[in-house]
Amino acid sequence: MKDIKLLPADACCPPEPDQPALSLQALESAEADEELAKLAKAIAHPARVRIVRMLSRKEARVCSQIVDELPLAQSTVSEHLRILKEAGLVRSSQNGPRVGYCIDFNGLRRLKGLVGIL
Repeated sequence: MKDIKLLPADACCPPEPDQPALSLQALESAEADEELAKLAKAIAHPARVRIVRMLSRKEARVCSQIVDELPLAQSTVSEHLRILKEAGLVRSSQNGPRVGYCIDFNGLRRLKGLVGIL
């Protein structure tokens, strides 16, 4: 495995304000069911689960660093990152040619809240 230099946490994205706590009523609606299905689909691949775990350790990374840790092509990792970003589980920030990726903790909390009521 290559030596991986991690990016500082602020290299990815500025911190997001925490979202208010989720109410039980908000978690038991048709909209919440649709959101849970979307989030579940986003993490329904082992590579995406691995990426979420990597980033949830608060380690900002560029795509090439993620590629170095997975047995996947760069284009495949980019597609997984796109899916996670569209679902609201990952954020990105571009600095020149490099795109940094971070976990979106608000999205992760939302997923945990929605799964927790099943």
